Amino acid sequence: MMNQLEEIAGYLWQKGWAERNGGNISINLTRVEKAHPDKAFFNKSEFIVKPEVFIQSSINLSAIAGHYILITGTGKRMRDVAKDYKSNTVIVHIHENGKYYSFLSDVEPSSELPSHLLIHNYLSANNTKGHQDSRTCIVHTHPTELVAMSHHQPFLGKNVLSNLLWSMIPETRAFCPKGLGVASYKMPGSMDLAKESVKLLDEYDVVLWQKHGVLATAENILEAFDMIDVLNKSAMIYKSSREMGFVPDGLSQKEMKDIARAMGIE
Repeated sequence: MMNQLEEIAGYLWQKGWAERNGGNISINLTRVEKAHPDKAFFNKSEFIVKPEVFIQSSINLSAIAGHYILITGTGKRMRDVAKDYKSNTVIVHIHENGKYYSFLSDVEPSSELPSHLLIHNYLSANNTKGHQDSRTCIVHTHPTELVAMSHHQPFLGKNVLSNLLWSMIPETRAFCPKGLGVASYKMPGSMDLAKESVKLLDEYDVVLWQKHGVLATAENILEAFDMIDVLNKSAMIYKSSREMGFVPDGLSQKEMKDIARAMGIE
């Protein structure tokens, strides 16, 4: 899992989606270990470099009480995470009552920590509501073409972008079956952005933060990256078509339904 973290951080930098310290990644280590008890993913003692300081949470984190969440640090560059994740991430320990958390590192967490914690709490709670929700990882990054599309109001209606991007290439309909939710612009790092993202994750695996970036949730980091990558490839095809001077025809609704049926996603 940690090799995968470094690998994906490198991809984000190479693609130009992680300018300076842009973007962040988090993993619910506790849930990953429970799902794979035969594998050791991390050693908490390697991260403890200072006494724990309890920080009162402004949100209810009861569904992840006792959990350990790894997240990239504030001001840390993905190109550096790719070389050495330990020096560029922090483990956040949620205390047993879910009202406090502390950091097991001298690295400060990403400014998007509220969104990550609220989403991990949602995913963990969702996993206990009578159905399996295996999503334990979050990737937030700034894919150029998707962010550009978020600046065009006609694209931002419900499922407008989903249908447009699905229609550009069959793989997008197949591998991003829930499409792309759109969160209206909110201050980065704010609780308002976190709450809107959680609402959208009831319906989507990938959320576009207007004029900001994209957030994907999945069982592992590679799968989250792949969904963003496929969606942005569709955005690039649309952009290239327009630059060539035409509006792309796109797959028809019937053709997209045929793909969904063949993949067993409809």
